[in-house]
Order: sequence, then C-alpha cells, then structure tokens
Amino acid sequence: MHCVKLLGQSLMARDFDRQVAELQVRIAVFNRYTVFGIPITEPVG
Repeated sequence: MHCVKLLGQSLMARDFDRQVAELQVRIAVFNRYTVFGIPITEPVG
C-alpha cells in the first residue's frame, strides 16, 4: 500500500492522452512492485 501512496491519488496531467500515458506508467510501476511480492516456488527432492 505504501507504493500506491507514492504514486499519488490523482492525475497530474490535464490532457487526456497524457493522463492515459500517466496511468500506464503507474500500472507498470505497480506491477513491478507486485512481482517482488510473489514467492518463487522450487521443487524439493
């Protein structure tokens, strides 16, 4: 939740195309943080 707050609650851009680009960047950053939280499973034996 900390990284979501770092990304901000509202959009900074005024133009619609820039808002779309800003959201895509936020989603990409958020997905990178999500990858760090997924455990890596390895077979034992």
